[in-house]
Amino acid sequence: MGTTWQLRFAAAPGVDPAQLRVAIVARLGTIIAEMSHWEAASRLSAFNRAPAGSWHRLPPDFAAVIAAALDIAEASGGAFDPTIGRIVAMRGFGAEPAPASPDAAAIDRARADAGWHRLAYDRGAQRLRQPGGVALDLSGIAKGYAVDAVAGLLEDFGIRHGLIEIGGELRGAGIRPDGDPWWVDLEDPPGAALPRLRIALHSLAVATSGDYRRGAHTIDPRTGRSTAHGLTSVSVLHDRAMQADAWATALTVLGPDEGFALATERHLAARFLWRADAGVVERITPALQAMIDG
Repeated sequence: MGTTWQLRFAAAPGVDPAQLRVAIVARLGTIIAEMSHWEAASRLSAFNRAPAGSWHRLPPDFAAVIAAALDIAEASGGAFDPTIGRIVAMRGFGAEPAPASPDAAAIDRARADAGWHRLAYDRGAQRLRQPGGVALDLSGIAKGYAVDAVAGLLEDFGIRHGLIEIGGELRGAGIRPDGDPWWVDLEDPPGAALPRLRIALHSLAVATSGDYRRGAHTIDPRTGRSTAHGLTSVSVLHDRAMQADAWATALTVLGPDEGFALATERHLAARFLWRADAGVVERITPALQAMIDG
């Protein structure tokens, strides 16, 4: 995934940290082998190369992510879309080098081949149909899923208290050995003079989408172009890191007005930051405010 992971935990009796590390690396390796668009041999890359009309039975991890991705694509009106892999690659954010500013006609052609609504997914049989020309890119949701997967692995090892972080996405469970919760500060863009907003991750995950991150690229799937509404960061808290990850991406695309309205409507705990003449402006949804007050 082009990033790092780290784990802090209160060890349960009999847990061997070295054995746990091996298990985590293997678990993440399975996810990468299924859903990495950087790996030519991944199941996702194979789907992207598949002929039109072909059906593909998905392994459990891939199936869980596709189901959630399609749900959030529909709920966000296409602001989150797992089918824009070709557009992402054309903008220079894929596995192969590409010009950062492709011509408009090329973007429009790639956008015509994309669209989450073109995918047919049989949830019962966990089969996905390649309609032809669709290139999946799950980078806006798979990292969050990986956080959830490691959290599940900890439970398998009998570990009930821990904090897992992958590339800035976090999920906490239980409490620290000193009795405190797993406190984390919501991520701020560089130079933002904002009061620190600290959240206790107790059975809770947080993901942040920001235009200041290394390699950040906020592409509106509905147009194929970069967003231009000035929103610099969205943090979303959810009980699942996968949903937090995808919703942070979708709300960043929608912007400070449309995104905030949708987050409020769906009772999402989110913080929006955007740049104004006076500096960085913060807006917090009612669901997040209730967490802070409570």
